[in-house]
Amino acid sequence: MPTNNQSNQSPHRRAAHFRTDATQQGTGASPRTQAQPTPMQGRPAARMSTPAPGSTGAIGGTTSHLSARTAAATRRARANGSPRRGSGGGRGNGPKGVAILVAVLAGVAAFVALFFVLVLPRLSQGSNTNEPQVAAGQEVEVTIPDGSSTANIASILQQAGVISDSSAFVQEVQKQNADQKLKSGTYSLLTGSSVSNVIDQLMAGPNSTASTLQVPEGYTVAQVAALVEEKFGISSSDFIAQAKASNYVADYPFLSEAANDSLEGFLFPKTYDFAGQTVTADSIIRAMLDQYQAEVATLDLDTARQTLEARYGRSFTNYDVLTMASIIEKEALTDDDRPLVSSVFYNRIAASMPLQSDATLAYTLGREVTADDLTQDDPYNTYTNMGLTPTPVCNPGLASLTAAANPDDTGYYYFYITSSVHAFSETYEQHQQVIAQNSGA
Repeated sequence: MPTNNQSNQSPHRRAAHFRTDATQQGTGASPRTQAQPTPMQGRPAARMSTPAPGSTGAIGGTTSHLSARTAAATRRARANGSPRRGSGGGRGNGPKGVAILVAVLAGVAAFVALFFVLVLPRLSQGSNTNEPQVAAGQEVEVTIPDGSSTANIASILQQAGVISDSSAFVQEVQKQNADQKLKSGTYSLLTGSSVSNVIDQLMAGPNSTASTLQVPEGYTVAQVAALVEEKFGISSSDFIAQAKASNYVADYPFLSEAANDSLEGFLFPKTYDFAGQTVTADSIIRAMLDQYQAEVATLDLDTARQTLEARYGRSFTNYDVLTMASIIEKEALTDDDRPLVSSVFYNRIAASMPLQSDATLAYTLGREVTADDLTQDDPYNTYTNMGLTPTPVCNPGLASLTAAANPDDTGYYYFYITSSVHAFSETYEQHQQVIAQNSGA
């Protein structure tokens, strides 16, 4: 039965105070004069002594005596610009006072400059030691672990540079009443984003593929192992060694039907997100087995098997349905094809006809099947062996599982499927006619 065997493809101050020096005291002030007693009244003027050198002359018949030391000090003070008393000048207004004032102001200016250049930057830096120095607009991967509080999420985002103010984030989340709407997982975010945009993204859910594993329908255990090695660096050989039914049957009783200790068929195809988890071969396999269990629970297999038995005159196990679903997965191209392809295979089993599926032998050969291969003695050669294969030949998706459990009720025994032709026939002659008409299709 010629068929088209096409494998599925992978579809973020205080001013300083300066003391003036004591040298300012007395500058600009006249030396203290020593007043001499005036002559006693009645004494003759002739007895008055001659003024000492440097003294003032007699005024009104009296004489003022100044010592030589005092006179010299007075002359020096006047020479330095100190005004005489009563001249209208004040202290410190001379050239020396101006120089001191200028020096003081220069010192203050230097201190202020040093403060702004050296001290202030260090104070600012110390207060922001926890803030990342990340340029805005860079894409970063951020993982939000399960059970993270809003405060924890805000801290993670700030450390990554996605947001600059964790308090503003928390306040906005509370304002939007979004505490319970933020989803865990790994996100691809831009640094410097607005708080509202980040909250929207966290409510939408993880958007990063850094921790995800996308397993297409129809992949075998070996192909899944290759994906795991490429994505997480876990060697494919280690994954295959771990993927044994005996390692998991205690936790997953449905594996008791598995043949050859194989998990083929049970690793449910889906996109898995392992964000925030330690990824191992075991954790991946368990996630896939959990998903298989959940998906199959949506099918009423007990009722389905009863219907199959009544229609085709023989009993089928859940493992038979899974194996049939794996062959349908490899042969059908569309969801519309699946229940029809399923009916063809069940009809052939009921009529004691071989399935004649190229896909089953390709499973063990690992390549396209040629005409010469069809005579090989291989348990997966459904041209020479009757019934189903020993194990599933891939990991089918839910559509193929549904088709295997609920095939269409038809009289078809043959199908011819290409990208453009989907033909089903009841007789071999009709089948040959379809092939002849579409040999170039």
